Amino acid sequence: MSVSLYYCASRATPLTDAETAAVERIVAAHMAAFPYEDQESLYLYDSEAGRPDEVVAGSTKMPLDPGRMLPVLDHVLGSVTELRRALPGAEWHVHMDGLDVPWDGTEGYAFPGMRDPDLAAELGGL
Repeated sequence: MSVSLYYCASRATPLTDAETAAVERIVAAHMAAFPYEDQESLYLYDSEAGRPDEVVAGSTKMPLDPGRMLPVLDHVLGSVTELRRALPGAEWHVHMDGLDVPWDGTEGYAFPGMRDPDLAAELGGL
């Protein structure tokens, strides 16, 4: 059984040229820094396929390997955080299957404790 992270941003106005360029830069930087070649990463859907007010939407299938899940989740949520900050005025919904991912204005998107180095070490040792 797989678990996926879903993210979407909606607003009444479409992306400006500058915002489109910012999204492209964020995605390119994410892909260049992503730690696993064989793992699904940040994936944005074709903008014409979504709802009319949807400006960004995508999903990422999480790895089954617990030692990889946390780094992938952290990396993707970091990129989604950057996307949110680059698109002012958008309403965001980020969730892993049925569980909403909390937003913090300082830390961005993260689940409580997911950036705990002890947890990461424990999961990496499984």
